[in-house]
This record gives sequence, structure tokens and C-alpha cells, in this order.
Amino acid sequence: MEGLQATTPESVPAEDQQFHLVANSVAKLLETARRELGRDQEAAKASLATASHILQAEIERCSGANGFTRGGLAAWQILRVRAYIDGNLHRTIHIRDLSEVARRSPAHFSRKFKLAVGESPHAYVVRRRLEKACHLMITGAASLSEIALNVGFSDQAHLCRLFRQAFGQSPANWRRERGTPGEVTSRTGMDENIP
Repeated sequence: MEGLQATTPESVPAEDQQFHLVANSVAKLLETARRELGRDQEAAKASLATASHILQAEIERCSGANGFTRGGLAAWQILRVRAYIDGNLHRTIHIRDLSEVARRSPAHFSRKFKLAVGESPHAYVVRRRLEKACHLMITGAASLSEIALNVGFSDQAHLCRLFRQAFGQSPANWRRERGTPGEVTSRTGMDENIP
């Protein structure tokens, strides 16, 4: 018992740091959702969905640390893969890269990732790219073509097609409805009706 007490204070700061990071992220997303609720329900939904994903990841991390897993990847593998994806959204991400990060074969990794996260690695990467694109459209003045390349889509049309599938409208309309800075479709000569 004394040995446990001696090691606990050393591990608490890292856990507290993780808790504060998660809590701050969720608090910011909830505040954004509250602010956007009356003005833009889709932005509020996106913030709430992201907060939900963060909380679910934290629950999975804690469950994995306590020895309870859902048959997917270990908590450390999920965290490393998510960090790799978020750090490399601007480039092409292959399954073999992700499987190397998780130290699994590509086929095993794909099955276990879907079991752990609830979606395929490809779907997860596309969702993260769209979330980052939304963030960049709200916070910056970059053109849609610049944002598309910044988050790893091949071009603006690729971004527009996947954005429309996910949100039911073009990124230009989504951005315009929010009155965000940098609506530059007229400057680039690009039409918002690109598929």
C-alpha cells in the first residue's frame, strides 16, 4: 500500500494535465455551441459533435487504462493514431502509415480501428479533414481552394463534394451563412456550385 501511495503523486500531474486539456477543449466547444445556437444551428451541432467525440475518446482512454477494452485497439494506439492523423491532415495518409504508428498489420489495424472508433480509418480521416476545414473557414480568411489543400483534399472540388455530402450544402454557402471573414469565392472566380 505504501508503494502505491509513493507512486501516485508522480502520476497525478500527467492525469491532471490530460483532464485539464480535455476539460478546456470541451468547455470551448460547448461555449461555441451555445453562442452559435441562435445564429447557426449547424455550427452548434458541429461543436457539440466534436465535444462528444472528445468525451468519448477520453472515456475510451480511461476504460483502456483500467483494463476494459471493447476489443479494438489499446488506448495508447488510438491516441497515437489520432495524433498522427491530426498532425498530417495536409498530406496523403495511407493505412500502412497508420498501422505502423499502431504497430499492427494494415488489415488487423483497419478491423480493430473500426471496432474501437466506430468508423473506418478512411471515414475518420475524411471527417477530421472536414472538421478542420470548418474551423479554418470560421477562423481565417483563406480561400476555399487553399483550405482544401491545407487539409489534404486534392482540390476545391474534392472538398466541396465531400462537404456537401456531410453538411447538405456547399462550403461557400456554409461560410457565407456564418458571415465569416475571408469569403473569397468572388476573388478566386470559383463558383460555389462546384460539385
